[in-house]
Amino acid sequence: MLIAFSVAPSGTGSADGSVHDAVAAAVRVVRESGLPHRTTSMFTEVEGEWDEVMDVVKRATDAVMPFGSRVSLVLKADIRPGWTGELDAKIDRLEAAIEDSDSA
Repeated sequence: MLIAFSVAPSGTGSADGSVHDAVAAAVRVVRESGLPHRTTSMFTEVEGEWDEVMDVVKRATDAVMPFGSRVSLVLKADIRPGWTGELDAKIDRLEAAIEDSDSA
């Protein structure tokens, strides 16, 4: 399965509203998990089995908790049993489809 998630604290008391230190703590958990992953400006995607990815999301959320009085978690999952390598394969299929439509 693929999971895209975003986790951030609120109630940080930071004058500029920045949450990059908290997000860095969460991303560190993801990187140390050893699971395939990708981080963008808005979400982090993780690929693995249900229990693996949910454990990473929980630990990443726990890593953000000390940075504020509460934490917001947004999660989206693509559950497709029997498929692996989809973190990159979905993008490859998309790019191929764009190329095909551009050359038609």
